[in-house]
Amino acid sequence: MSGKGQREAIFPTRMALGNTKTRLKGAQTGHSLLKRKADALTKRFRIITAKIDEAKRKMGRIMQLASFSLAEVQYATGDISYIVQESVKSATFRVRAKQENVSGVFLPAFEPVVTEKGGSAEFSLTGLSRGGQQVAKARETYTKALQTLVELASLQTAFVILDEVIRMTNRRVNAIEHVIIPRLENTIAYIISELDEMDREEFFRLKKVQAKKKAKSEAADLERKAKQEEEDRKAQGGDSEATALQGGEGKSGDILSGGKDEDVIF
Repeated sequence: MSGKGQREAIFPTRMALGNTKTRLKGAQTGHSLLKRKADALTKRFRIITAKIDEAKRKMGRIMQLASFSLAEVQYATGDISYIVQESVKSATFRVRAKQENVSGVFLPAFEPVVTEKGGSAEFSLTGLSRGGQQVAKARETYTKALQTLVELASLQTAFVILDEVIRMTNRRVNAIEHVIIPRLENTIAYIISELDEMDREEFFRLKKVQAKKKAKSEAADLERKAKQEEEDRKAQGGDSEATALQGGEGKSGDILSGGKDEDVIF
């Protein structure tokens, strides 16, 4: 499933944007590390594949020689299986297991341990009558065959484990690359677009509030100016009435006084 066009259901905030960016950075770092791990495991896988091919070819040749050497022993001495089983008291060929760390993957490794102590004594009487040289040769050949088998088993086990781990790592790499990272990038783009839209809405709201405040202030200024003009007109009207009254009183006084006394004739 591809992550293109998909995003997470998240509320667009600054904190969500920061958290998503942190997750995206972690996903990119994880993708890089897993890619390096997959490359290292693939390189080791190819080396092991080449060694397995070589070990199988070698195993075919050694088993062929071992079968011929056993046939020579049986031709020279007859069946010596019962003599060998009775003479063996402890194992002279052992397998030791250990682990090898390859990019965080623990691969089991087997190494042969050949113990020569007691081996010569156990096989000292085998082939005493005849065929002693063929018995020693067959013993050495089968020891080499066992060593090659142990090496092949170690390589084959590592091959199976690496094959499974590489497929799992590649699935994780593809999931991070094609699902998680595109989804986080789409989420970040969505949050940024929503935050930009919110900023534009806030800017528009502030402009509208400022315009309303300015209109209200202008209306208040006009109303105040009208009141001031009305008060001025009223004040001017009062002054004119007072002046008129004063003028009227002066004229009436003059009339009542009748001017100069000497001009009045009785």
